[in-house]
Amino acid sequence: MYRNHENQKKNMYMARVLNIEKATFTPLVFSTTGGMGEEATKFYKHLAGKISRKTNQEYHYVISYIRRKLRFVLLKTCIISMRGHRGRVNKRSVELSELDLNLSPTVEYY
Repeated sequence: MYRNHENQKKNMYMARVLNIEKATFTPLVFSTTGGMGEEATKFYKHLAGKISRKTNQEYHYVISYIRRKLRFVLLKTCIISMRGHRGRVNKRSVELSELDLNLSPTVEYY
């Protein structure tokens, strides 16, 4: 299923991206339940590795944070598409340097 949708996106956009924008194209295909296509999985693993090195956080914390965040965003999108948007839009963004991806409680000794 994912591979078919990835190939459809490549057929639609790859030539334009390569010829006009002189860039590469990676189709990110998701299901509504949080599943990802093969290329999306590779992309997120690569992204998590870069964030892990930049923030000096462990890779498994970063990838689990990204996956968890992605699943909740997909869930929110599905709910909004079914019943419409209600309430205010959250415009607050967090800098990457301020974000602690290790959500486990830490023990502090005094």
